[in-house]
Amino acid sequence: MDEAKILKREPIYQGKVIDVAVETILLPDGSQVDLEMVRHPGGAAAVALDEQDRVCLLRQYRQASGGWLWELPAGRIDPGEAPFETARRELLEEAGLEAADWAELGFMHSSPGIFTEVIHLWLASDLTRAAADHEHGEMIEIHWMPLVQALDWCNDGTITDSKTLVGLYRAGALIRNRLEILSEDPGC
Repeated sequence: MDEAKILKREPIYQGKVIDVAVETILLPDGSQVDLEMVRHPGGAAAVALDEQDRVCLLRQYRQASGGWLWELPAGRIDPGEAPFETARRELLEEAGLEAADWAELGFMHSSPGIFTEVIHLWLASDLTRAAADHEHGEMIEIHWMPLVQALDWCNDGTITDSKTLVGLYRAGALIRNRLEILSEDPGC
């Protein structure tokens, strides 16, 4: 057996976003365990980079973290929506940006011990400005800063949001790799 199997599911809570249950799992080694699981539809985030190598970061109030966090434009995947469409929608709604060029940065698990959420990440560039449309209850400030500064903030602990850390690090690595390839190309 390579994967676990859900033997029993006891629902605890069904909300607009999450579903919480105790699940009896048959593990790949044949043993059984009861796990408290939080099921979530997943999300998507965009690292929006302008022509001056500045990244769009949101300073957003998050009650669960006890205050303001620096984050990428991101949000929950709506039913029937592809992760890429979520990233496009959230970039427009939260940051007031549209992008003509997109590069996939993979995905991440936000807290795999109890949480099924998978967050898909993209690098968005060739940006145009549009009107932001924040949801009721969202407290968001839109900021632009050099990507180098944002990466410094990842390293010094100013940025603590996991999707933002992973997205910025992966975007930085992708850009660095592209620059190395260009510098090695004798035609450039």
